Order: sequence, then structure tokens, then C-alpha cells
Amino acid sequence: MPFLCGASRKVITPPLGTPLFGYRPDVFATTVHDDLTATAVAFGNGEITALLITLTVGEFSNEVSERLRKEAAEASGINKRNVIIHATHTHSAPNVCGMEGWGDLNLEYLDGILSPMTSAAAKEAVESMKPAEIGVEEIKSDIGINRRQQDKNGNILLGQNPWGCYDPYLTFISIRRAEDHSGIINLIHYGCHGTACGCSTEITRDWSGMMIDRVEKQTGIMAAYFNGAIGDVGPRLSNGYTTGDITFVEELGGYAAMDAMRAFNKIRAYLKPEVKMYHDTIRLPYNIMPELAEVEKKLQAYAEPEKLINISKLTYAHLKEIAEYLKSDPKEEAPEFFAFEEDILKVGDILFIPYPYEFFSEISMRLRTYTGARYTLALSCSNGCNAYLPVESALCQGGYETAVFRNSGLFTLTDNADQHLINETLRIIED
Repeated sequence: MPFLCGASRKVITPPLGTPLFGYRPDVFATTVHDDLTATAVAFGNGEITALLITLTVGEFSNEVSERLRKEAAEASGINKRNVIIHATHTHSAPNVCGMEGWGDLNLEYLDGILSPMTSAAAKEAVESMKPAEIGVEEIKSDIGINRRQQDKNGNILLGQNPWGCYDPYLTFISIRRAEDHSGIINLIHYGCHGTACGCSTEITRDWSGMMIDRVEKQTGIMAAYFNGAIGDVGPRLSNGYTTGDITFVEELGGYAAMDAMRAFNKIRAYLKPEVKMYHDTIRLPYNIMPELAEVEKKLQAYAEPEKLINISKLTYAHLKEIAEYLKSDPKEEAPEFFAFEEDILKVGDILFIPYPYEFFSEISMRLRTYTGARYTLALSCSNGCNAYLPVESALCQGGYETAVFRNSGLFTLTDNADQHLINETLRIIED
């Protein structure tokens, strides 16, 4: 069967005045620096059709992801399990997550713009599929840097950690028509938070958007970005931090475009690959529940819980939910595992592995070593999001990411959830 590919893009920019997700719930858009987009890429071989969709938003809840995947599948006429939907994790887009402490889910934006445009892009991508061929190149890039900065007292802050782990590999995937070699789409994968703009009122795709725009201008081909391991990686900004303003977005985006074009210009071979999907369920073990007295003691330390935001509100809500659960009679039996559907796309030598987490970079690096695939592209914030998933060795250090990991939801994952995630992934692709 021939290798087939099609692509489509729709604008998903919200109106001014829309609250922006990522820092605080009281930040509202006043200007549009660059348009947000929904880009769908359809892969097929005559027997199977799969969709890889990237949305330039922060992240979406599991419920929103389920809805978008279902609607995209219905619009395009394919199996929902063959749809991978990904968020690039810009912090300058509307809230389609609704995470405790970061504001409410923006249903007006979801219903009026994001959902219909995502489905339209999916439908057009499938309908535009043509015989194609694909070229891939991978280089090392220093666009990202470990952001878990450690001060002299051992405290973990959000900054730049020059000796910390990050995944340095930037992967450039070029897809062109087999008949005349005209470009269909270029895909760029790299792991780095979309926080270069900082807590701004400007709508922007952040640094990756500037990279995409420049790559498109230089190649004349539509391009899209897929974020990799972002849990502990931020943009390497010249101010020494991982947040700045729109000038840093443009600066880093320019550097990223140079790296991307360096990879693109190294591509020599184009092949007609096989397309395959792996479908299974990943199960990650939960911790046992704490004692009620311990939880109530922690709750008493909060004097004015109604004024809390972000991590403080998340932690308080987590403790309160546990206390209510432990007091309930009869008490619902605590589950042993957190289970989620895992749908992995294989296109030739490339594995696209979606995870509903902001996972740490060491997980990505370990997967690259263990899967046996030439290109292993793990995708953060894909097919849902359940906050951070750190490596076990980071938990003893503390910090923002580990605090979110320990305080998200009623039931929390065990410290070695990273190893379980890797084990489960390898089991699926090796079966």
C-alpha cells in the first residue's frame, strides 16, 4: 500500500478580553502578537488512517481531550483511538484545562472556536491525503535548559539549571508528495516549555510559533510543532531565566529556526514508510491513603483558603478532598491504579508516544535508549493532561513540579511512577 499524508491548519485565536492560562486566573488578553492554530496531519497506508493534531494552547483536561478526539474522529471518519491530540503548552492561550487554582475552563472558547476548528482541520487533513514520502533528521539543540534552579540553600526554584538534565534532540520531519516532491508539511519536535513570553497579556504561540513562522518562510511549506519532555525544561533565555517578554519570544524563536533549518538541510533520503498504531492501557500505581488526623493537621495551617491561587490552592483542595473521602461512610474503595488509554503511532522509523503529563526529560532520554526505534518522540500534554510526572530522583529535592505531582487529585501516584510509565510503554510496543 502507498504511504499517504495530508495536512490542514485552522486559526483558533480567541477574542481580546479572553482570560489566558498558565500563570494566574486574572490575566486577560489585550493584544494578539501571533495567531493560535490547530494543525492536523493525517497518515495512512490504505489499511489504516491516523491523525496527529497539534493545538497551540497550554493543555487540556482529560475530558476536553476525549471530546476533541471523538469529534475529530467523527468529522474525519476514522477510529477515535487513531487520533492523537497534542497541546504545545504555550502559556499565552485560553484556559481549556480548568485545573484547580488556575481558573475555570473556558467553555465559550471550547464550544465556539477550538472544537469546531479542530474538527474542520482533521476532516480536511484526511480528505487531502495523497501518496507521499518522508525524510527525517535529528540534531542537538540548546534552545531548552533544565529549569529546576537550585540556590545555595538547596531550594529548587524556577530558573536555569546549567547542570540539569534536558533532552537536547531536535527532530525535523519533512513530508512531501511522492509525485512532484512538493511539500505537504514539516513537523518539528523538541521538548521545552512555552514560557518565554512570561506573564503577559499578549496572545502568542510563544518561541515555537516564531520558529514555525520562520521555517515556513524559508521553506515555503506549512509547518507544525510538537512539544517533547517539558516537565523540567524551560526556554534558554538570554536574561538567565525561563520567562521574559515578547522580545525574548522573538529572539529564541529565531535561534530555534536556525537549528530547525540546519536539520532540514541535512535531510537526504525520503522513504515511503509503513503506518502502524499500538493500542493498549497504561496503569500507574497509586499511593496508599494517609491518616485523617495527619490531613486535618495540615488543613488547619491554612488561615484564609479562599484567597489561595495556583499551587497553594491546588494543595489545599487536594487535602480537603482527601479529608472528605476519609470521612465518608461508607467509604468508596480506593483504586489501585490510575489507568489511561495509550495509543502510539509508528510511521516508519518514528514512534510518536503521547502522554497525558508534563513529564521530565530523563524519561524521554531513557525511552530513546530503550525502545529500539531510530526516532522516539515522546509528546507531553497529549490525549489529556494530569499535571507533572517527575523522575523519582527529583522528588527528594522538592520544587514546584514535584509539589504539583504530589497534590493533584484525590489519589496520587507512587514515587516510581516514571519507571512504571517506561515499563508499560515498552510492554505495549514489544507485544
